[in-house]
Amino acid sequence: MPDVNVVGAGPNGLAAAVVLARAGLSVQVIEQSGAAGGALRTQELTLPGFRHDVGSAVHPAALASPFFREFGLTGRVPFIVPEISYAHPLDGGQAAVAWLNLDRTADALGRDSRAWARVFQPLLNRLDGVVGFTGNQLLRWPDDPVAAAAFGARVLLLGTAARRLVFRTEAAAALFAGVAAHTPGRQPSPASAGAGLLLAAHAHGRGWGYPVGGSQAIADALVADLLAHGGSLRLDTEVRSPSDLEPARVTLLDTSPGFLARFAGPRLPDRYRRAPARFRYGAGVAKVDFALSGPVPWTNPDVARSPTVHVGGTRAEVVGAEREVARGRSAEHPFVLVTQPSVLDPTRAPAGCHVLWAYAHVPPGSDEDLTEAIVLQIERFAPGFRDTILASTARSARGMAAQDPNLVGGDILGGVVSLRQLVKRPVVSSRPWRTPVPGLYLCSASTPPGPAVHGMNGWYAATLVLRHEFGLDAFPSLAPDSTAPDSARA
Repeated sequence: MPDVNVVGAGPNGLAAAVVLARAGLSVQVIEQSGAAGGALRTQELTLPGFRHDVGSAVHPAALASPFFREFGLTGRVPFIVPEISYAHPLDGGQAAVAWLNLDRTADALGRDSRAWARVFQPLLNRLDGVVGFTGNQLLRWPDDPVAAAAFGARVLLLGTAARRLVFRTEAAAALFAGVAAHTPGRQPSPASAGAGLLLAAHAHGRGWGYPVGGSQAIADALVADLLAHGGSLRLDTEVRSPSDLEPARVTLLDTSPGFLARFAGPRLPDRYRRAPARFRYGAGVAKVDFALSGPVPWTNPDVARSPTVHVGGTRAEVVGAEREVARGRSAEHPFVLVTQPSVLDPTRAPAGCHVLWAYAHVPPGSDEDLTEAIVLQIERFAPGFRDTILASTARSARGMAAQDPNLVGGDILGGVVSLRQLVKRPVVSSRPWRTPVPGLYLCSASTPPGPAVHGMNGWYAATLVLRHEFGLDAFPSLAPDSTAPDSARA
């Protein structure tokens, strides 16, 4: 009989399992699909030899995550950290570029050079404090109050109409609007500003890293460590209720709050049950993967070098597209997030060929295929892109949810990211990972600190389990037993 069952082999479930197995507990991970990883999967989705990331592709949060730094991720998986973190093409062959080097980014923004530096340099000076503040629940005193104050002040500035007074040039305004639009919803808002600030700080800090060979490498490293320390993994196994599991002292769910309510059933007190029922899920995504005969013919050469591209035009166009989705309508000209990892990593496609991954926000549960809309948006800044397409595979928001039940309505963030729902995720508590049911915990992106591949949700849940269920206050080392090549700069 295992000490711990973990339901769901996404990054947070695997992170929790690794911590608990390292502590000497017997841990069993149960996964519905035929492969571990959740969002961390890489498959040949279009043609043989073209390796596409099924979910997340670029990992700024993984490089900055305290859990993954303790785990020694870059000693286990080789990463490429690009010189350009992301680019935002504009009409006329122009582009705004977020270089890893902050000064280089600011210098190219003309009249907004000093403004960009004033926003981000204080965050970079205390980046670990910023990560510590944003990477935990908000109902606590921050370890670095100065970093928290600097971050909060910028959220208030850029999350309101006052942001128009911060960035006055179209290049800087679009560069920030694009990175803020990783979190769907209306702009400006504190949620979008906070996401944009954190992602851009990572862009100028430790960088937006790409694991060589694809995101599956991160999942594989976690599974390998779990198995090396006595844990087990069961795939192709659906769990609906406790009766589908072997009895264990503790169960952790890397699932949605809705699944938690169904799984626990009447064991949940009525007051707690209302929280999953009221938990709000956000916009869905419609994703398209492309196999290409050659590189994307971006008009701007810096965009051609950037593995991440925000395609949407001016700030007004980005804001307008996201506003349409917030109103429950698909945008005619959507904001498109693009990654082209093969500009860095030749293992992703046959010689001379490339892969491209793109998605746009859509209303929850939409069954729309956005292939043509995405192609048209990319063609706007890369004429001739259509001619490079060898094959494509589209998945609607409804299809995303069918592939992974955690992606409710196609929401890849585990629920709306708003100030209210960052505090109440899914309940207001100093220990939101612990449910009222004895031995039952939630450790998914629907708990603090929220979405992204950082493993912190699983880390917090696992350390709580060790302390409250097994009486252990000394947490295990996660350092790798051996090392592999470290990250490279590109």
